[in-house]
Amino acid sequence: MPINKHAAHIQAILVSNRRIGVYHQLVLEIGDLVKYVKPGNFIAISVGGENSKMVLRRAFAISRINDRGTIELIISPQGAGSKWLCSQLDGAAIDVITPLGTGFGIPTEPVTALLVGGGYGSAPLFGLAEVLKSRGCRVVMALGASTAAKIYAPLEGKRAATLLKIFTEDGSAGEQGRVTDSIHELISEYDVRVIYSCGPMPMLEALSEIAVQSDIAHQCAVE
Repeated sequence: MPINKHAAHIQAILVSNRRIGVYHQLVLEIGDLVKYVKPGNFIAISVGGENSKMVLRRAFAISRINDRGTIELIISPQGAGSKWLCSQLDGAAIDVITPLGTGFGIPTEPVTALLVGGGYGSAPLFGLAEVLKSRGCRVVMALGASTAAKIYAPLEGKRAATLLKIFTEDGSAGEQGRVTDSIHELISEYDVRVIYSCGPMPMLEALSEIAVQSDIAHQCAVE
């Protein structure tokens, strides 16, 4: 069975575009497609407008699925494509293909899950945390970034998780160091049975190595 059998090419309407710290939160209306979106899915967006030379679509993790046919994206305006997208006004039609990818698998029994996010990559983990908690799982969340300003929505993380740990490389928030530095200790202390992650590729690679060493499952979102 094709993993993207419900994906469709549509013109999504930008419901809102607001700044949250150094990031942008975009809410897109995708209509009935929303019922097929799962935590861990992503969206591919055509950027730059009709005359743009940026022919390749940009992929973004879907951070949250809302009622009334909308989804949320958290975007860092760094490259030309993401800057163009973050400059769009409410009501704009955005050319998208979604939902794409394989959603996160949910444990069949209540276990302790460790959710690890790097920078704005942590955004898709908040919706996942809600699903896990609704299934009786204990959710430990570890968020990391280079500096406090790049930790996405720490207050929301505190609400979403059973326990929240924050790590910054410059020590401006939480514990100083990389988010991967304390993963072995978190696994041991909280009897973690599965790791979910989203963030920079070096972080995902390090987590994969730790998961193999600890003999536990690791699911990571890679657009």
